[in-house]
Amino acid sequence: MPFLLDTLAGRRADRVPLWLMRQAGRYLPEYRALRAEKGGFLALVYDSAAAAEITVQPIRRFGFDGAILFSDILIVPHAMGQDLAFLAGEGPRLSPRLADAALDALQAVPERLSPIYDTVARVRAMLAPDTTLLGFAGSPWTVATYMIAGEGSRDQHEARVLAYRDPGAMSAIIAAVEAVTLDYLAGQIAAGAQAVQLFDSWAGSLAPAEFERWVIAPTARLVAALAERCPGVPVIGFPKGAGAKLPAYVRETGVRAVGVDETHDPVWVDANLPDGVCVQGNLDPLLLLSGGEEQDRAAERILAAFAGRPHVFNLGHGIDRRTPIAHVERLVAKVRAWRG
Repeated sequence: MPFLLDTLAGRRADRVPLWLMRQAGRYLPEYRALRAEKGGFLALVYDSAAAAEITVQPIRRFGFDGAILFSDILIVPHAMGQDLAFLAGEGPRLSPRLADAALDALQAVPERLSPIYDTVARVRAMLAPDTTLLGFAGSPWTVATYMIAGEGSRDQHEARVLAYRDPGAMSAIIAAVEAVTLDYLAGQIAAGAQAVQLFDSWAGSLAPAEFERWVIAPTARLVAALAERCPGVPVIGFPKGAGAKLPAYVRETGVRAVGVDETHDPVWVDANLPDGVCVQGNLDPLLLLSGGEEQDRAAERILAAFAGRPHVFNLGHGIDRRTPIAHVERLVAKVRAWRG
């Protein structure tokens, strides 16, 4: 069994596996060259040959233990019938916004998922057997916030207001996202993904009761349904900004592993999570951007804090596009040399 997959299954070894969120992307010169040749971001995502090449670029360069699919969490709303565009300097835009339009007015386009499955199959054929292929999707709450507002926002104002004013409407949106996400993740697994991650990038904006309702409960249903359809496939949950709600998230969702962002003290995380749960994280991406001896010390603190449990070294969120290659190489060397 690949080392990363073995760790996600709950088995600890002296060595620590490593991959980085957004490891395939703009900080790599080979990615920038391919994007200049092929066109915009969405065109790359739907070009299976190009997306597969981008997925394996960081594996060739750094030898990470895991390759994460090059795609985007907004492929799900795109397949549900919203139009999707990535505007230069402004980020993604979805239309019509569900703040202005009814969910049942959307016309699903499920064939938009097919190129992603093709990418997964291509990548699996390109990877060595000891490299784990990770699929992913956005968690229902985070995807819903984009669908409602039509874009990202700092405090997810429109989605949170809708959840308070009309919880029935929010429940319908969440349920629809759940259903498509279940099919989408199962499709990735059928094509060759060996583990999957659920990105809940906006989980931290919710009050405790709302976190329970819109983050934990939908994630638990999704994890359980996926376990029935694809037994034994590890699910990594990443509820960014969960804070003190992280232990409840782990206990109640059933995820096999949990990603923690850079705001969590790794010593606190280790002390408050159930024994044996795999932890993924949590170097600050800006510290990787800064580099140097402080990067080394921070990596050592994280490795030491999680030395008693299964641990996958990663960042607290996605790698910054300005990160020097040399800093990543230094981090890889540090983690590879660690023996806990």
